[in-house]
Amino acid sequence: MAMMNGWGGMGGGGAWLVVLLSIVVVAAVIVGIVFLVRGLGGGGAAGGSTLPQAGLRDSPEDVLKRRYGAGEIDRDEYEKALSDLRS
Repeated sequence: MAMMNGWGGMGGGGAWLVVLLSIVVVAAVIVGIVFLVRGLGGGGAAGGSTLPQAGLRDSPEDVLKRRYGAGEIDRDEYEKALSDLRS
């Protein structure tokens, strides 16, 4: 009868393979959890994007009001653009 060496008959080389694969699987699970948490959390302040999210975009009228309020456009341009948006 053959001896099984405590690793199901794999011997020394097979034992290292099992350990290496275990480490790779654990690392992959940790990386997957990190990506999942970052994706659900929006990245936080340090890693967040400066672009507005789809549900938080301003309407064209809001953008126009903000530009008029900031002095980027004058009253005539504001009223013309507002009229164009509403037609």
